[in-house]
Amino acid sequence: MRKRNLLSLFTLLLFFVLVVSACSSNSSSSNSNGTDKSDGSTETEKTDGEKTLIFGRGADSIQLDPSKITDGESIYVTNQIYDTLVRYKEENTEVRPALATEWNVSDDGLTWTFQLRDDVKFHDGNDFSAEDVVYNFERWATSAEFIYYGYMFGASEDDLGGIIEKVEATGDYEVTITLSEPNAPFLQTLAMPPFGIASPEAVEKYGEDYFKNPVGTGPFVFDEWVPDDSITVTKNDDYFGEVANVEKVIFRTIPDNGARFMELQSGSIDMMTGLNPQDIQTAEDDENLQIIRRPSMNVSYLAMNTEKEGPMSEKLVRQAINLAIDKEKLITLYEGIGKPAKNPLPPSLWGYNDDIEDYGYDVEEAKKLLAEAGYADGFDTNLYIFSNPRDYMPQPKVTAQAIQEMLKEVNINVEIVENDWDTHLAATENGEHDMAFLGWTGDNGDPDNFLYVLLDKDNAKMGSAGNIAFYKSDELHDLLKQAQTEMDQEKRTELYLQAQELIHEDAPWFPIAHTTPPIAASKKVVDYVPHATGSEPFNLLNIK
Repeated sequence: MRKRNLLSLFTLLLFFVLVVSACSSNSSSSNSNGTDKSDGSTETEKTDGEKTLIFGRGADSIQLDPSKITDGESIYVTNQIYDTLVRYKEENTEVRPALATEWNVSDDGLTWTFQLRDDVKFHDGNDFSAEDVVYNFERWATSAEFIYYGYMFGASEDDLGGIIEKVEATGDYEVTITLSEPNAPFLQTLAMPPFGIASPEAVEKYGEDYFKNPVGTGPFVFDEWVPDDSITVTKNDDYFGEVANVEKVIFRTIPDNGARFMELQSGSIDMMTGLNPQDIQTAEDDENLQIIRRPSMNVSYLAMNTEKEGPMSEKLVRQAINLAIDKEKLITLYEGIGKPAKNPLPPSLWGYNDDIEDYGYDVEEAKKLLAEAGYADGFDTNLYIFSNPRDYMPQPKVTAQAIQEMLKEVNINVEIVENDWDTHLAATENGEHDMAFLGWTGDNGDPDNFLYVLLDKDNAKMGSAGNIAFYKSDELHDLLKQAQTEMDQEKRTELYLQAQELIHEDAPWFPIAHTTPPIAASKKVVDYVPHATGSEPFNLLNIK
């Protein structure tokens, strides 16, 4: 109760500071961050009628080369700048044409042929053709930084192409991709934002600086990046698809959830993610605001570093930790936007194993397992967490503190190590942690994108790990590889059901929650449909 009162006092003081700051800025003629101008209008109400959407978020992008990112804050922006060969439909993860107008696959599932649009230009004015697709695939295959290429196609330092044997321009506007083995999620994978097609000329021109000078074919053109402050993209008037309704989008970085919400209430931003759960009702009660809920296709989890010598390498210890944490209490911190997770897959995906029984909360059983593992007196460990809110975990520090208190009951003493988002990613990919928070929003609607990416031994590579539990199971690997090459969905489902049973038994994770992330927006924002994959192009939305 005392902490809540202190927080309320802090919020009141912060609001007073913001009001004073806003009043003192009235003499300014304009402000690129969307605060009030001297004529009383905001950035979204320019006198020339230009529509600008200001999007508030908790962290900056890491970089803007889509082939070198896995974080949602970067993908939010690259999704505006780039197109992929195919895109997801607005309401689900079925694919539709984008840069490719049609496609077919051979009976053996090895040869994919794509017909491409002949009326597309990159933002730098160069024409798009089949050779550009070939260039991008070759660049992806030779880039150690394109983590998703390895995740999705099994590429490695010893096998740069993975399952992709060759990519050929079989016509000016036709590309043929030959695989070494069938890959059931292949088409869905190509729709993922990291497979955005970049301008070869721009890549060559900017070299190592391309990540901050992105050039694609998408509905918005990159304009400016002020690190830790804002990224601006402008409308592509020559877009081959539906031309954007707004002239400009500004992605503003505002780390504190409460401060971001107050800016939304004051009208200096138009939309925001990372809303504190306790502010949802406030937004719903505000006649100027709306809450839009993103479909649930995510999971938050605590990963245990199974490769580190010590307690976390013991299955009994990991099972004990699952038993020692009261998940129902943790879910109360989500205040209505989260449901308890028991599997790595969200229940919204096909292949979800609902027959698995969660560990439950049993302190005495946890103590028995710890004693059996040789840790009757407990041990000291660490928990790496991120400071920035995420859609799947809106209050990471409070969640960590709750787990810290719960594990004390079984004599596990937890040191919380808090880092900003990109530092956290680097630390966990390098296996510095004993335990760590992370989460995942599905990219393509296929179970492979969760189970293989997050828990297969192929992706437990130090320095680029998607599998930050560094969990290496040959049995699981065989199941997941079989599921990738099996084209019959019923048979694939059976394999994924077995995989989840194995993961549950070995307990490399403590699964926490699946959320329906709230997006708070001004009621001036219309025709916005959030996508289950966590981000979407903004060309279809409008501002009244």
